[in-house]
Amino acid sequence: MTDTPKGDVVGEAVPAAQKSSWATFLKSIASVSGDLSSLTAPPFILSGISLTEFPAYWCERPEVFSSIADATDEESRSIAVLKWFISTLKSQYTSRNEKLGSEKKPLNPVLGEVFAGYWPDIGGRGQTNLVVEQVSHHPPITAFYIENPSKGIYLQGHNAQKTSFSGGSIIVKQIGHAVLTVDLPDGGKEEFLITLPRLRIDGLWYGSPYIELSETSYIQSSTGWLSTIEYKGKGYFSGKSHSFKAALSPPGTLQAKHVFEGTWHQTSKNVHTGAAFTDVTGPKEEVTVREVEEQDEWESRRLWRWVAKGIRDGDFETASREKSKIENEQRQRRKDEAAAGTTWQLKYFDHIDSDPTYERLGKLFKANPPTEDAYIYRHNYAPAS
Repeated sequence: MTDTPKGDVVGEAVPAAQKSSWATFLKSIASVSGDLSSLTAPPFILSGISLTEFPAYWCERPEVFSSIADATDEESRSIAVLKWFISTLKSQYTSRNEKLGSEKKPLNPVLGEVFAGYWPDIGGRGQTNLVVEQVSHHPPITAFYIENPSKGIYLQGHNAQKTSFSGGSIIVKQIGHAVLTVDLPDGGKEEFLITLPRLRIDGLWYGSPYIELSETSYIQSSTGWLSTIEYKGKGYFSGKSHSFKAALSPPGTLQAKHVFEGTWHQTSKNVHTGAAFTDVTGPKEEVTVREVEEQDEWESRRLWRWVAKGIRDGDFETASREKSKIENEQRQRRKDEAAAGTTWQLKYFDHIDSDPTYERLGKLFKANPPTEDAYIYRHNYAPAS
């Protein structure tokens, strides 16, 4: 097993030799009026990390995830879920910026690509398992399932993006949602519907892209407790980048009982009491995966290893050649399926047109859209033990 860091890139975001290519890429972005997902980014702005690895960011602080099970009532459980969610945002949206010098574009996964791993049981927190599958290529959709069975906590969700260009920034509308299920001591269950924030990628003209979250996301409990999370950048609540304000309201009212405020990539506090709430300035724990040589050919790090190596080594010609090889193989596979009248069969998830949990909990806060599809985990992957 290995938990070695994800691929690293050293140096400026845009090497001097690649600046004309970056300028051409920016012009192509500015000329597109619709979705940008089909654009091909120059290799030097790629991260060497496939998008299928991103759901691991939900649990890079596994002790915070497992502590949800320790809450003893509905109110404290909603606070614990909110604390965990805010603690995931740094890993999800700024960790690559810190490691790679600027935000890099992830590799676009192939249909059927898989990423799996776990966080071991340390100090009685229980083992947390992760299974991810790329369930669609056009549009790119990633389904994931994270579980800590000994603690009775289960997270299921999917994520896709629609991207556009506006005012010098790339605007990313995240499509999808997650549902967190917690087993209760009395044999019941509590569910939490989690919606996703919008993203804005700034810094393009300087060659140093970074992500800022915007607008509002929600965490709705089946008990009625609702977290409303507002995201603002520099010049708003605190005058700092990556700022948020979260209001937690009891069932039947929008009057907040708890308000938390701060920066999601550093620290936050309870506005009413001044008590510390989240602190993600310490080290995170990356997921443990099998050695590349032991992985299946469809697993992310084996599939993309030569592309990732080329990017890490600054050998963009090799990275581009290996990336094209994978993409051409996938195009041929789709052509062969079309000729044979067959379609790709998912390995670990089943698609449903409407998620009843989303619809039921979404009604409580008038979710938009009112219905969403979902990918349901089959429980057929054997995690490490």
